[in-house]
Amino acid sequence: MKILFAASLGISLVIQASPSFSDNSNGKQLYSSRCAMCHGPDARGTGPLANKSNPPTPDLTTAAFRKRLHDYPGVIVSSVILRPNGDLIPRTLRENGVKVPPHAWTVKDFRDLNEYFSGLITKK
Repeated sequence: MKILFAASLGISLVIQASPSFSDNSNGKQLYSSRCAMCHGPDARGTGPLANKSNPPTPDLTTAAFRKRLHDYPGVIVSSVILRPNGDLIPRTLRENGVKVPPHAWTVKDFRDLNEYFSGLITKK
């Protein structure tokens, strides 16, 4: 995250710029290590486990999903928290011998993942 400093009339002002899509290294790392194995590096449902889950991993770059993301901005975070289809994500990983270490999610992690994933999906 970049911090910009400005001085005007002898008053110091600190402006915290929000990270751009490409600067969000925490979100990218979380996505790469915890999501891309199913969703693929481009979120098109092309990861190595995409066709091994039931139902298969969807393409999240479609117009329908982008509309859903626009209408329900928390949909990405809620999918991590609520795990639709019950135990689908851990079961798919377990059945395919993929071990993902537990992660103590923070609010910052959710925000970073949401920002990175949203940018990935909408950058078409």
